[in-house]
Amino acid sequence: MSQYLDLRGMPCPVNFVRCRLALEQINQDHILEVDLDRGEPEEMVLCGLKKEGYDVKIIHTDLNWIRFLVTVNGSK
Repeated sequence: MSQYLDLRGMPCPVNFVRCRLALEQINQDHILEVDLDRGEPEEMVLCGLKKEGYDVKIIHTDLNWIRFLVTVNGSK
């Protein structure tokens, strides 16, 4: 199962906080799909999630935004 979160236009660090809150609400082995602005939001959110042990996979890049998947698993 997956959940979708559109964080485009959301300022830092609010976008990271909203992403973390969404991840806390979904079950193990589920996926969070996120749209996020390029630049500082991309760097801050992806770095923060990877630092916390989440598996992050970018599945789409555009000039202004990216889409990525975050897997919630037991090894986090």
